[in-house]
Amino acid sequence: MELAGAQREPAGERLADPAARLERARALAWHALNRRDRTELELRGILAQKRVAHEQAGIVLGELVEGGFVDDAAFAQRFADDRRRLDAWGAERIGRRLRALGVGPEQIAAALGGQDHEGELEAALELLRRRFPAVPATPRERDRALGMLVRKGYALEIAHDALRRYAGADEAF
Repeated sequence: MELAGAQREPAGERLADPAARLERARALAWHALNRRDRTELELRGILAQKRVAHEQAGIVLGELVEGGFVDDAAFAQRFADDRRRLDAWGAERIGRRLRALGVGPEQIAAALGGQDHEGELEAALELLRRRFPAVPATPRERDRALGMLVRKGYALEIAHDALRRYAGADEAF
């Protein structure tokens, strides 16, 4: 918003100064980080959309990474914990989303490493109990339950195991 009577500096003159371009890049990056945590790749994309030169973006991102304000490993861990707890996502869906956000394979593995097969199975069972208070009795209901677990990101093997355990070990699928 401009104040009445304020002189506006032409964009070409303002951005001709390298220090001004760098300061603009910093301001854009901080604005994006004020909304939520971001990965380095996300910030790089935001700066590119705002037509920040690659060199300035690299400098700003380097400063933010060095200062600990952008940390893909910490982001991945928080994201994985939040998605498990808040949205009941499985490891596969969390991993896909983190890859899309530009998190590296080692960082994804570390973020998902806290959940073993049994923990993932328990989370899937809890989700089944919440979504299906009555045990799915018909093949169609079982297919719906299985599909829901797979869409949430649980491996097919875990989804089958959870459904079997929920229905009782003696029932065959």
